[in-house]
Order: sequence, then C-alpha cells, then structure tokens
Amino acid sequence: MAEQPHLTVVGAGPAGLAGALAAAERGVRVTLVDAAGRPGGQFFRQPDPALGADRKQTPHHEWRVWKRLRDGLDRHRATGRITHLTDHHVWCAERDPGSTEITVYALAGATQEEGVTVRSDAVLLATGGYERVLPFPGWTLPGVVTAGGAQAMLKGSLVLPGRKIVVAGTGPLLLPVAAGLASAGAQVAALVESASPRALLRRAPVLAAQPGKLAEGAGYAARLLRHGVRVLPRHTVVEAHGTGRLTAVTVASLDRRGRVRPGGAHRIACDTLAVGHGMLPHTDLADTLGCTLSGTDVRVDSEQRTDVPGVWAAGEATGIGGAALALAEGHIAGRSIAARLHGNAPDPCQWAAAARARKRLRTFSAALDSVYAPPPGWTDRVADDTVVCRCEEVTAGDVRTAAGSLGGSDLRTLKLLTRAGMGWCQGRMCAPAVAGLSGCAFTPGRRPFARPVPLGVLATPPGQRLD
Repeated sequence: MAEQPHLTVVGAGPAGLAGALAAAERGVRVTLVDAAGRPGGQFFRQPDPALGADRKQTPHHEWRVWKRLRDGLDRHRATGRITHLTDHHVWCAERDPGSTEITVYALAGATQEEGVTVRSDAVLLATGGYERVLPFPGWTLPGVVTAGGAQAMLKGSLVLPGRKIVVAGTGPLLLPVAAGLASAGAQVAALVESASPRALLRRAPVLAAQPGKLAEGAGYAARLLRHGVRVLPRHTVVEAHGTGRLTAVTVASLDRRGRVRPGGAHRIACDTLAVGHGMLPHTDLADTLGCTLSGTDVRVDSEQRTDVPGVWAAGEATGIGGAALALAEGHIAGRSIAARLHGNAPDPCQWAAAARARKRLRTFSAALDSVYAPPPGWTDRVADDTVVCRCEEVTAGDVRTAAGSLGGSDLRTLKLLTRAGMGWCQGRMCAPAVAGLSGCAFTPGRRPFARPVPLGVLATPPGQRLD
C-alpha cells in the first residue's frame, strides 16, 4: 500500500485551517504547525480555557464558521490524519537538494530552545500578516498599543488594555476593535479615522457587491452609536502625551491632501491609544524558499501555487483581504495540493464557488485598500527627535540625515547607515516608516531566518523530526 502524501501547513488561522481540512478530507496526511497554543489565528483567537469563559463567542464574528473549522480539525486529529503542532515557531523552510521534499524548521515550546524539523512533500504557507504602525511624537509611551494587540488582549485574555481608550489610524480593522472594546465595557473616547467617507462613497458600486460585508460594517457602526462612541473621520493623531505613561492624545482634522488643517487640533484625555495603519503580509518563509513576490505579496496562480514547485500560499500572505478571502484561498489551495500530491490534474470546477468568492473578495479588498491608505502628509508631522526604530532607538532625524546628506537611497543602505531594522524585529515594525521618511521604495527585507534563533539550535543537529 502506497504511503499517504504528506503536507505541512504553516499557520493555523483561517487560510491554514481551510487548507488543512480540504487536503485531509482528500487523503493527504497533514502536519499543521502554528506558533499559538490554540488554533484560529488572530481572527478566531480563543480565550485560555483556564479563564473559564462562559460566552466565548461574545467578542467574535462568524462564530459558526469557527465551530465548523474547529470540529473538522478535532475530527481529523482524532483519526491521525492531521497532526497539530502548537507552540511551534517556524524560523526557516527550504527545499531539499536532490529531492522534491521540503523541510520546515521550528522552535518548540515556550522557551523556543528545542529544534524540530518537519519534512513533507509540499508546504502551504498560511503565515498571515502583521500590523503597520506609523510613528508620531509620543508613540513609544506605555499605554500606546496596536489596534490588533488590543483586540488580541480582549479575545485571548478577556481583558481590556485600559479604561478610557482612543482607537486611531486607518483601515477596516478599527471598526471591530472599537466596537469590541466598547461592548466589553471600555469607554472608547473616540474612533479617529484618517480616511474620508467620500472615498467610500466613490467606490460604492464595488462595495455594494458584497452586501454581507456592508451589513457587518453597519453592525459595528450601530454598536458604536449605541455606546456613544464619537467617530472622527478625516482626523489623525498628531501626538501622544504623558510622563511615564499615556494621559492624552492630540488629534487634528485633515484637508483633502492629508495635511493638518490650521486650528483643527484638540486634545482627548485617555489612558490607552490603540493605533494601526493597515496590515502587511508575512512573506519571510516564502522569500527564503525563493517564491516571487508581487510588491509586498506572495505571487500565486489560480490554484494558489507559488512559482516554487511544491509550495502553495494562501491568506494574508498573498495580499491582505480578511478572513473570508483567506478561507476561500485556503480551500482552493488544499484541494489543489491533494490532487497534485495524488498525481492528478486538479479540476477547477470542484472549487468554482470558492474561486468566485475569491474574485469578488479580492476586488472588494482592492477597493478598501484605495480608501484606507495612510494620509500622504504623515511624514511632515514626525519631528526629528521622534524614535522610528524602537529596537535601535533611531530617530526620524537620523533617517532624514542618512537619506539626505549621506545619500541613502534604499532600505538596506539606510539600515547600514543608521542601524534602523537591525534589532529584534528585523525591521518589520520600522521599515515602512523608514521608507516613508526617506522617500525610498518599501520592499520586504530578505532574511535567512523568519525569527530569531538560538545559536545552540543552529550549532546542533536537528532535534525531533517528523516525516
């Protein structure tokens, strides 16, 4: 009897779960590797069972979809068709020379000091995305958190990041974050959004093609209204205030060019600022494997295949588009993988519904991207003494000097001149800001490792191996 083909899925969010289930249901043995202790990713993040939550679904959207994914995962885990490795942080993936196998390297456990290798016939990269936060004076104060971080605290720990909160930045994530915090008992002093409502109206025909998404947004807006949350469109935070901790923020209205209107600033007292300016794809593993990127996204074909044999990608890694798009892409990838690992040519008709959903949702996401872009004048509001790279304490003035008198014209040169991007996060947080302040193009950094790795793991033979 021939051995079952083996697939490694990196990431147990919506795309990874959909892909793993679709492949497992078609006779593929799946190893699901994820850094979190429980499946679901950020969108379906669950509270720790020790918290004893009675209504786990309260801070969540699409709870029925999550139950279907969870039940499917439990069923396949019970039969041994899916092996779920939790608390496993993948730091590298490579194609084995002279064979078609792909090896994934991970660090296991809370201490991340045990090396684990997983070898398989194919890999699905469902690595998700991360938040973009653009700097402003005071953004390093305690009490300033990312919008997604505030949401993760609420979903995963059932705690509020503060009592009086301002949610600010730009992007569709701000609505559910503000609504969730308000519903959980926080006083949301304001939702500060730099985008203009008129920009949404100009794209009404595209947006109207997704009535479910519009209804979801209307539901969040109704919750904000019910809780008395003040919404400030075409506004931005220009400074955070406090000595030792955040006590207030200054917000200002913006003109059509994204510049602060004279006399349009006022202060809002708060103890927490949840801020975000959209998301970017995690592409480190794809880049290490040699996959072609299209801008910031992993390039894939109609089957979600990259241009590297044996490597598929789905979800936010191929372009930020939300959980519904990730589910559709993951399902298509899982079906394609199963067919090809069994030596068959996939039949696209088998995933026609998912393909139609993917097309509609990609169009919808592109329209939102054009609306929720950071205001063009944001760099003018960043004072020279504002820290841009928090790891290396590089200021905006350092970046401007390196780009001007020192001639730095790309991110790599600026990194060498200023050390911006040499810290723990390897530029994931500061690279968009450095690019904006210097005027150079933002390109994902090429890194041999997707996360810091202990020298002991690199210096010793591979640890536990799963084939």
